[in-house]
Amino acid sequence: MAKIVFMGTPDFAVPTLKALIAHHTVIGVVTQPDRPAGRSRQIQMSPVKQVALETGIPVFQPEKIRRPEAVAELKQWQPDVYIVAAFGQLLPQSVLDIPPHGSINVHASLLPRWRGAAPIQAAVRAGDAETGVTIMKMDAGLDTGAMLSKRAILIESDDTGGSVHDKLSQIGAELLIETLPGYLDGTIQPMPQDESLVTIAPRIEKAESRLDWTQPAAAIERWVRAFAPRPGTFTFWEGKLLKVISGAAEIGSAPEGNVIDHEGRLAVGTGDGLYLPTRLQIEGKSAVTAAEFLRGYPAILGAQLG
Repeated sequence: MAKIVFMGTPDFAVPTLKALIAHHTVIGVVTQPDRPAGRSRQIQMSPVKQVALETGIPVFQPEKIRRPEAVAELKQWQPDVYIVAAFGQLLPQSVLDIPPHGSINVHASLLPRWRGAAPIQAAVRAGDAETGVTIMKMDAGLDTGAMLSKRAILIESDDTGGSVHDKLSQIGAELLIETLPGYLDGTIQPMPQDESLVTIAPRIEKAESRLDWTQPAAAIERWVRAFAPRPGTFTFWEGKLLKVISGAAEIGSAPEGNVIDHEGRLAVGTGDGLYLPTRLQIEGKSAVTAAEFLRGYPAILGAQLG
C-alpha cells in the first residue's frame, strides 16, 4: 500500500485526511504552524493537526516549506505520494519532486475555473450555476496541474460560502478515495486544463468585506452569501461597524446606501434595486433580525450607510 504524506490545514481538509486514514497508510501530516486565533488571540493548532495528533500520526509544521531544511525533513519520510487539500503554501518543485507518484491536490472548484485561494466564495459571488471539486496532479504553478477527476454540484439560491464549503469538503474526500487507486496504478491519466477557460480566485482581502452600495442589489445579495459566515460583510452607520449577515434583493429604488421603509421592512438603496437585510449585527451587540434591529434602532430609517 502506498505511503502517503498529507498536507492540509483548515476544516475543509479534515474529511479528506480522515478518509485517507480509513482507507490508506498516512505516514505523516504537514500543516501550517500554530497561530493566534479568535478574539483572545490564543495560539491554536489547525484542525488538521488535531486529527493527526488524535490518531498518532507525526506532524511537521514548517514556517516556509520551500526552505532547504524543510525539504530535507520531508525527504526523510520517503513518501510515495503527497495528498494536498487547502494546505496554504505553494509547493516548490524541490518538494513536488520528492514522492515518486508526485503530488495530488483536492481543489474546491471545477478547474480551470477559479484557480486560487478562494474558489468557493468566488463561485457564489459570481452567480455560477454550479461548482465542484477537481482532483489534480500538482505542478509548481497555482492550480495549473493536469486533472484526474471532477464532480459538480449545483449552487442553490440559498447557498452560502459556508454551506458550499461543507458540501465540497465531503465530496472532495469521497472523490479522492475513488480516484487515487486508478491514479496510482496508471489507469487514470491526467488531462491538461484548457487555458482559455481560466479564471482566478485570489485570496480575499479585508477591504472586500465592505459592501459597495453602488453595486446592483442582486450582486450585493450574492456578495453577502458568498462571504457568510466568514469573512462576513459589513457597512458603516454613524461611524459604527454594521455587519450584514443575510438578506435579499428586491425590485425598487432608493438613493445608493440610503435606508428606507419598504412595505414595513428595512431596505437599502443600491445601484439597481433594493437590498433587504434579514439579519444584522451592530458592533458590540448580538446579531438580530432586521425587524428586531429596526425596533431597537428606529433612527436608521433615512440614514446613509457606507
